[in-house]
Amino acid sequence: MRVSQVRLFLLIGLVGALVLVAVILSPMLLMSPPSFISDGGFATDCEDTTQVEEVSDTGTADIPADYLDLYKEYGEEVGVQWNILAAVGKRETDHGRSNLPGVKSGTNYAGAAGPMQFLISTWGGKARIPMSSTFNGYASDGDGDGVGDVYNPADAILGAAKMLRRNGAPEDVRRALFVYNRAWWYVDQVEEIARKYAKSGAVEVPPQASEECDDPLIAAAPSEVVAKILQYALAQRGKPYLWGGTGPDSFDCSGVIYSAYRAAGLQIPRTTFTQWPFGIRILDGDEQPGDLVFFNAGPGTSATSPGHVGLVVSKGKMLEARCRLCGPIKVTSYETRANRVGFTRPLQNPGVIEQLKSLQNSSL
Repeated sequence: MRVSQVRLFLLIGLVGALVLVAVILSPMLLMSPPSFISDGGFATDCEDTTQVEEVSDTGTADIPADYLDLYKEYGEEVGVQWNILAAVGKRETDHGRSNLPGVKSGTNYAGAAGPMQFLISTWGGKARIPMSSTFNGYASDGDGDGVGDVYNPADAILGAAKMLRRNGAPEDVRRALFVYNRAWWYVDQVEEIARKYAKSGAVEVPPQASEECDDPLIAAAPSEVVAKILQYALAQRGKPYLWGGTGPDSFDCSGVIYSAYRAAGLQIPRTTFTQWPFGIRILDGDEQPGDLVFFNAGPGTSATSPGHVGLVVSKGKMLEARCRLCGPIKVTSYETRANRVGFTRPLQNPGVIEQLKSLQNSSL
């Protein structure tokens, strides 16, 4: 027998052994149950595992050390990509090094000021705002001196992070950047800079709970009723926001929750304002899938009359229909969201308890 024939027989034997191992292991893999996390959330593979990007050599060389620390600190605190923040700072003022009008004092021709080039009207009406005052805008106090100073890098970068988060980041970075400066060429330029600043050469976007994660989410629900609520709500992911919408093609924030409960055979109030007092209040940290999480957001709202609501689908995650410019219905994080008012549990409302009893009796 020639050497080539011996090698051929050995190769065939090796392939056969691998196939046999695969045949033995496949049923074991298929039978393995999903691994649920202990707090009733979903499988580890479906968690938000986005890592904090390492800085590339280009980023280290180009970004001043104090600015880099601020981009990282407030990116993590607010929940947006630090390299997107840094890229905005680079594109706007070269991290505050530009000597053009409006960077260190005054405003430019468009009325923008500071290292992140906020329109004064967007900041809050004036360049320096006592944080104890009432104002509408993104003025922020990053250095803790009690003043939101548009020229102060710490204040401006924190304000920019909040603005990007409010308008879609970290999931929909391009939309958030477009709102920041309404030009798609600007969005492209900022993303290109951000890629150069990250060691991976990418803009990391946290994974949403996708269809692959739905089964573990639903299986981890605390009851069959909650499982039905989640099943309906998650199926609406990707549909557009429409004020007053209750489906089937589009929804607003309270509409998708109202419809999800209705799909489980339960009647709850239709609007956010009426859903807030309806459920039993739940302490922060005790929330579970099926509960509602409320925010002081939107016109005519307050801490005692919140105007936005999401459906808790797992610890730290909610399904929400946020706004027309915020992208489609999706699963997002509520833990770092500003203006969170609290949680309620509609299933503990006395009227819903009676509805649950009726459903149970009708199924007997």
